[in-house]
Amino acid sequence: MHTQLADFVKALPEHDELQSILRACVHCGFCNAGCPTYAELNNELDGPRGRIYLLKQALEGQPVSRVTQQHIDRCLNCRACESICPSGVHYGRLVDLAQPIIAQQVRRPFKQRLIRLLALHVFSYRQRFQSAFQLGLWLKPLLPKSLKAKLHKPAKVAYPTRLPTSNRTMLLLTGCVQPTLAPNIDEQCIAVFARLGITLIPVTGQCCAALPYHLADHERAKHFARTNIDLCLSQIEQGAEAIISSASACTLMLKNYAELLQYDDEYRDKAQHFSALCKDLSEILAQEDLQRLTPETKTLAFHAPCTLQHGQRLTGQVEAVLTRLGHHLLPIAQAELCCGSAGVYSLLQPDLSARLREQKLTSLSATKPELIATANIGCLNHLHNDSIRVVHWIELCL
Repeated sequence: MHTQLADFVKALPEHDELQSILRACVHCGFCNAGCPTYAELNNELDGPRGRIYLLKQALEGQPVSRVTQQHIDRCLNCRACESICPSGVHYGRLVDLAQPIIAQQVRRPFKQRLIRLLALHVFSYRQRFQSAFQLGLWLKPLLPKSLKAKLHKPAKVAYPTRLPTSNRTMLLLTGCVQPTLAPNIDEQCIAVFARLGITLIPVTGQCCAALPYHLADHERAKHFARTNIDLCLSQIEQGAEAIISSASACTLMLKNYAELLQYDDEYRDKAQHFSALCKDLSEILAQEDLQRLTPETKTLAFHAPCTLQHGQRLTGQVEAVLTRLGHHLLPIAQAELCCGSAGVYSLLQPDLSARLREQKLTSLSATKPELIATANIGCLNHLHNDSIRVVHWIELCL
């Protein structure tokens, strides 16, 4: 694709990167076949190819309207298009880099601005989110239906409090919303790793930076990333083998710190070293002797979050671990499609998100599993329903 980026874009450190991504696109349209919003809306501008045209126009200095912004806002950034793109277009990175530019030119409606502000200033901070969540449970009868559906009292599961220590250590970043929504996940994670002879050291840091990054607040995202790197440095120097998170979305963001801070002279090398140490839970367990784990086997449906299969490109890895543990995994129709959670997408685009959720739940429950497992707190909370239990897959390891 020929490009002639505007002068204000040429002044950005990401100029060459943006130009390279745009020029990689050959307009073949294969991407639309894997796009959930294109399938739902049947509009070229609500598929990756159409959005790339819109982003190209914006980056070349053409006027940006609210209509353009709406089409970009409808993107889940699930990156399913990247998994099938024959040209290797880094579409997700393009959207993330272009959003702040569009946001400067078009003012969103008040309701969307309010939700985004709440997400940035409440959801991204653990204590604030915990307080807001407790208030939400108290006010639940008065809340809109879309919010009620997201407020569930966290499950209370007892795990061993006395765990053996080991010379092998890894760092567990505990995140911002998961400790409130499902504290049992990290507790189970610690117990599983202890059984495998690995001591997990919890690190209570900032938000992983995914939320502000995808909401176009890149400076806040970079601040969170620098803080998390600094918090982990001493343990890394003492020999921690890896850095993990039990949420696949957070893990993907942690792996992307090298990309996020590539233009930061002070943190570039630190970020590269940090990202190189970041591993998904499944990457660790795939290399371990799982005979020490003796879970009660289940027949289940596994929903692979987009951040796991399209972002980290770890399709089939969790499923392989669960199979090694004796679980029976049922086939899922259109397993590559997003469930509609996508961070705060379900709050910003509730109608589209709800349609995708119902489709995903229909696919997951079609073969009558005992339960549904997933790898990300956002998907887990979004797929919560009264018919079939949804759990994090690490809870099926002991």
